Amino acid sequence: MGFTLGILYLVTYYLTPATIFGALAAYRIELILAVLVFFVSLPALMKSSTCKMPQSLALIGLAFAVVLSILVGVHWVGGAIQAFFDFIPNAFAFFLVCLHCNTKRRLQVLVAMLMFVCLFVIAHGYMAELHGFPAEMVRQSGFEGSPYLLAMRNNSGDWFYRLRGLGEIHDPNDFAQLMVSTIPLAFCFWRPKKPLLNFAIVLLPVAVLIFGVFLTHSRGALLALMAITVVAIRPRIGTLPSVILAGGLFTVAKVLHFAGGRDISVEAGSDRTSLWGQGLEVFKQHPLFGVGFGRLPDYTDVHLTAHNSIVVCAAELGMFGLYFWSLYLLPTVRDALVVASPEKVQDAVPPPQEEELYPAPTRKPEFLDKSEINRLGRIILLSLTGYLVASWFLSRSYVVTLFLLGGIVEVIFEMALRNGMVASRLKFSRAVLYAAILAISLVLIMYVMLRVLNVMH
Repeated sequence: MGFTLGILYLVTYYLTPATIFGALAAYRIELILAVLVFFVSLPALMKSSTCKMPQSLALIGLAFAVVLSILVGVHWVGGAIQAFFDFIPNAFAFFLVCLHCNTKRRLQVLVAMLMFVCLFVIAHGYMAELHGFPAEMVRQSGFEGSPYLLAMRNNSGDWFYRLRGLGEIHDPNDFAQLMVSTIPLAFCFWRPKKPLLNFAIVLLPVAVLIFGVFLTHSRGALLALMAITVVAIRPRIGTLPSVILAGGLFTVAKVLHFAGGRDISVEAGSDRTSLWGQGLEVFKQHPLFGVGFGRLPDYTDVHLTAHNSIVVCAAELGMFGLYFWSLYLLPTVRDALVVASPEKVQDAVPPPQEEELYPAPTRKPEFLDKSEINRLGRIILLSLTGYLVASWFLSRSYVVTLFLLGGIVEVIFEMALRNGMVASRLKFSRAVLYAAILAISLVLIMYVMLRVLNVMH
């Protein structure tokens, strides 16, 4: 029950209640669904070790940071309560995955849900683009045509469409980030020596997803795809050849007008780096608790957010919030690296099953060997790589996708841990210390990078 409701909850998040429930959305079905999922998940939470993970403390700390950012930065109690309820449904995804998607089969269902969401939007958006709209309508101020398309001008002044999703993925860049994260996950369905099946359920959907990324014309997503390519093939051909290959693919993408006729260069990104600078200035003025959850656009010249997840988190939640964000990210990336490494995953023998006179009709615990754990680890590491590289150019600091990917990492790690295939998780004391170092390092990196980019301009 909890697993089914959890999947429905996530589908509703990505495709909006109106799309899933139609007229019933007016009755706040998504809120009712969230409450149901919460209470159904309580028994599983009591038996799980999820609350002992550093990420759980990090999410609790982030919730406090969200509240304090409004209380201190805005002095508004009602706004703090609203911000809390805006943040919690996103963080809830981590617990849903850890508690209910705790087998390979359930992880595959979760991935199938993400693929369905992406393919659903691609199909609707592409059909709308094929249908087209009269030029005089496109030129009208505020014209959007289809909820799945965004009309805008490129560097030559020509109009073009960008594919986008609904609700929280209504921005083309946000939807592209979701697809970039989903592409590696699709390979969890790969079956050795099953070429026709692999083509039908993996390669063909992945090709459509890449085409969907192209339709978004997202420059950040293109860089994320290049990063995934380098990380994926580096173990096979080496670092330098993989970088050269990725560079060749990048050149091909530019020739094919992947960005929709917009430049991909330092100069073309000057507007974005300007927002980074303004975000860091806001952080300098409000270093402890920030200016308030979701309020950074009120402090920039053009009333836009900073388009960098680190800057957004630091400016809106201050160092207090950035610390807990780092505390979530650090053990997540560490555990992903562990399960992806053949050297850090040991062979294991499934625990012996004791014979009983009257065996209970319970399901046998799932056992995955070292090669499968490593394969799943590499898949989620690639997905995280794509998400984080795209986040460098997006203001997606606390969205469902980040917490969902973190949950998948911990499910795979727990599978290996149960069978003695990996060492224990990072010690809590070390996680707390390393998160502080990471938070400070991220701010310093942004300052140095911004200085270098300003010199290059």
